[in-house]
Order: sequence, then C-alpha cells, then structure tokens
Amino acid sequence: MLGRDLRALTPDEILQWVLSIGDKKFRAQQIQEWLWKKGATNVDQMTNLSQDLREALKRDFQFSSALRKEEQLSNDGTMKCIYELDGDKVVEGVLIPTPKRMTACISSQVGCSLACKFCATGRLKMMRNLTAGEIFDQVYDLKMEAERRYNIPLSNIVYMGMGEPLLNYKNVLQSIEHITSQKGLGMSAQRITVSTAGVAKMIAKLGDDAVKFHLAVSLHAATDEKRNHIMEINETNNLEVLANSLKYFHEKTGDRVTFEYIIFKDFNDSIEDAKALAEYCKQLPVKINVIEYNPIVGGEYQQTTEERLKAFTQYLLQRNMVVNLRRSRGKDIDAACGQLANKNQSLLKPAAAEILGNLL
Repeated sequence: MLGRDLRALTPDEILQWVLSIGDKKFRAQQIQEWLWKKGATNVDQMTNLSQDLREALKRDFQFSSALRKEEQLSNDGTMKCIYELDGDKVVEGVLIPTPKRMTACISSQVGCSLACKFCATGRLKMMRNLTAGEIFDQVYDLKMEAERRYNIPLSNIVYMGMGEPLLNYKNVLQSIEHITSQKGLGMSAQRITVSTAGVAKMIAKLGDDAVKFHLAVSLHAATDEKRNHIMEINETNNLEVLANSLKYFHEKTGDRVTFEYIIFKDFNDSIEDAKALAEYCKQLPVKINVIEYNPIVGGEYQQTTEERLKAFTQYLLQRNMVVNLRRSRGKDIDAACGQLANKNQSLLKPAAAEILGNLL
C-alpha cells in the first residue's frame, strides 16, 4: 500500500527518508527542487535521479497532482484551464492578462459547501479539499502558460476560484509557502490575494499567523437582511462578527482589506445600498472592488444597468473611498467571477460529469 503524498512531506522528512534507504544527502535537495522549483507532476520527470531512487519513491509514496486536461481561450485573451485530479475530480483555474498585470485565479476545493446563490461553484456539492501540491500545480502551470503564450511573467495570484480557501486553511497556507519560498517559485507574498466569503474565526487566525499576503472578502451586501439572502454563511458569521474579525486582522497585520462587491440588478445596486456600504466601511481601512456581474445558468440574479453601476461607484468615490470598478473577463467561456463550473461535460469522466450536470 502506498504511503503519504510525497509533496506533503517536509524537507527534513524527505532527507530522513533518503538517508534511510542508504542514498546520499544531496538527493533530498534534488527531490525538493523537482517538487517546488521545476513543477514535476510525477516521479518519472525527475530525470537526474537514479532509476533505483525513482522506483523507491514510487514504491513508498503517492504523488497527487492536478493535470491540465483542456483549456478554453476567450476573445479577450482570458484562458480557462480544466485540471483533473486523482479520483476523476476536476477543478478550474483561469489566466487573466491585462495591460498592467498577468493574474492566475486558482481553486482550493472541489466544489464548495457555502452555497452562495450567485455563484456557479456554490451549486456543486463539496467533495474535498485540494492538497497543497494540487493548488501549486495550477499556479505553476498558469505561470508557464503566461510565459509561453504571452511572453509575460505571472505577476499576481488570487485564490478566488472554486471553493472557500479558509476552509482549506492548512493546505492553502502551505501552497503559498511553496510559491513564495526561495526554494520554490520565489514570488512575493504581496502579489497574492486570498478571498473569503467571511469565515470570521479563520480570518482572525490569519492575523495570529501574521500572514504577508492580502485578504479580500466577498461582501456583496452591507446589511444582514440582504447578505443572509444571498450568502448562507452570514447567518453564522454576520456583518458585526465579520467586522470584528477584520479589525483584528488589520491590527495584527497592518494590511488593508479589500471588499469584493458584485452588483446585482434591483438587489444591491441602489444609492441606498451604496450608503450602507460606505457606512460599513467606516470601521476599518478598506479598498472596494465593485464588480460587474455575469449571470449563471438558472440563477435568479441579473447584471445591473450601466447607469446604476456607474452611479453606485460614483457615490463611493465622492466620499473619498478607494474604489475600483472591475469589468468581468472571460464572459464567453464562463471564466468570470462566480462562473467557475465547467459546462463542457465531454471533458469530464462520468463521476464529475454527473455532479456538474446538475448545473445545466
């Protein structure tokens, strides 16, 4: 029976294993480089290891990985990649090129337990957490694709794909460690943003752990009545509880939190809604991303008018708030915010297709 996932081992554990089978100490460093610098997705790719050592690795360890099976390219250059995991599960990652940055949007779970009404992923049942290695694979693959296709280095990473990152806390933080470590990809933590629906207890833990990456919160409504309607998590982590955890996070890290606010037609797009948001934001230093919505199949919410979108944003700007209006990308391939649920069932094996078929 195979043992632990090779990529779940610490450097010291790899070293001890190498020594235990009578091999040389430097082999442990070579294995580490293959795992986190060279992006190996199986042992056979580790070509500078001896055949005997590779066979020993395959004998003693599993090697979970996220392998790209298909991609879709949008008219605006956005690229959605479909990754297959062990056990016929799939997740999606998106590469988003803009004039100022090259961003990878990555998934942290297969499905999601939070069931936000506006989100395609929320309609999938929660199946499992991704390992740190499976998360890393998406980043490495999209990094290489950015350099190959656009000749531009990956500049930003957002944990805003499928799943709630803070409900996969350990693996998400381990993946970030490998991305930022000089023994890994060596990217700055300041180029990474983790987005949460508002898991207050884990937001506070981020503060205690003194993380260096940025935090974004999917807010989308600034009253409990409206937020309860679209996000079930608000019933147990209401706006007061959320604000307290965010203030604690800010005190511990000094980082300014970003509020993500998707605009829905005739639900949260009025000037009264903007006033409520402005009032809520007085509690701590924040940035606000006002986001154009792309409707999901069978959903109850629609995109607001351009007039109301601009009026909402202008109200906030006139009050000297830090606001960015985000236009959705990848609309034609369902890669935009909240649409990460693959429609092309032909790419999926039966188990995954059955689950995703419930969306259609």
